[in-house]
Amino acid sequence: MTYKVDMTIIPEVQAFFDETTNTISYIVKDPTSPSAAIIDSVMDIDYAAGRITFDHADTLIRQIEAQGLKLEWIIETHVHADHLSAAPYIQEKLGGKIGVGAQITVVQETFGKVFNEGTEFQRDGSQFDALFEDGDTYQIGNMQAVAMYTPGHTPACMVHVMGNAAFVGDTLFMPDGGSARADFPGGDAGTLYDSIQKVLSLPDEMRLFMCHDYGPNGRDIAWETTVAEEKAHNIHVGGGKTRAQFVQFREERDAQLAMPKLIVPSLQVNMRAGEVPTDSDGNPMLKVPVNKL
Repeated sequence: MTYKVDMTIIPEVQAFFDETTNTISYIVKDPTSPSAAIIDSVMDIDYAAGRITFDHADTLIRQIEAQGLKLEWIIETHVHADHLSAAPYIQEKLGGKIGVGAQITVVQETFGKVFNEGTEFQRDGSQFDALFEDGDTYQIGNMQAVAMYTPGHTPACMVHVMGNAAFVGDTLFMPDGGSARADFPGGDAGTLYDSIQKVLSLPDEMRLFMCHDYGPNGRDIAWETTVAEEKAHNIHVGGGKTRAQFVQFREERDAQLAMPKLIVPSLQVNMRAGEVPTDSDGNPMLKVPVNKL
């Protein structure tokens, strides 16, 4: 598929780093109006204490309000396994539609089984306001955004292109960080390589914004690069590395990785568009599946 992008549109991008989860959330503003979107918000959790707070989300909300912006979209690039989404909390405060890739239904079906969810858990993506198919477009004020389907890390990953900026979720990391794992249920290293090639087919000067950064080798945290930089220098796929080379590396590497610390609460919350599940009495409650992940 050919994706129609307009490199003359330069959205205003503000990044917000969450040190606890190494997540970068974004406020993206249409350059010609007050309309804006939030990408990959974070809800804070003290997992040991079972306590949820909203400090990171409140920072985004204050910025939106202080700048007089109109929040139109709250975008999830995928169902994150390492942090919890604050989408419903932000929506309650500011409005906007919550959007995710249409293959969320695959994720819901997979993890609905893992967490032994009953029939009351809908597996049709209805918890979200919009389900994006490959190539779908939507408006942020006067700026058109394009959703690119980029599975491999998860079955529902999407890259969102807004003018000369693309928000890549976990499809890519900074050039010295490489790529995300592909061993979660529904993930696949070969599929991830193919998706990365779709991203790298965008114009060389396209700005790429990461969802995570871990400061490899002690460098400062960073989150913005370009297609040209990734093609030339990405340690996992750059410099002409082949699909076979990538798959071999990724599968060997993934076999050595531990599960993310917040995978259990993250999946339960994020497959529900950021809502915390409840027990039969309506009390917020999380499950811990044994020997399932």
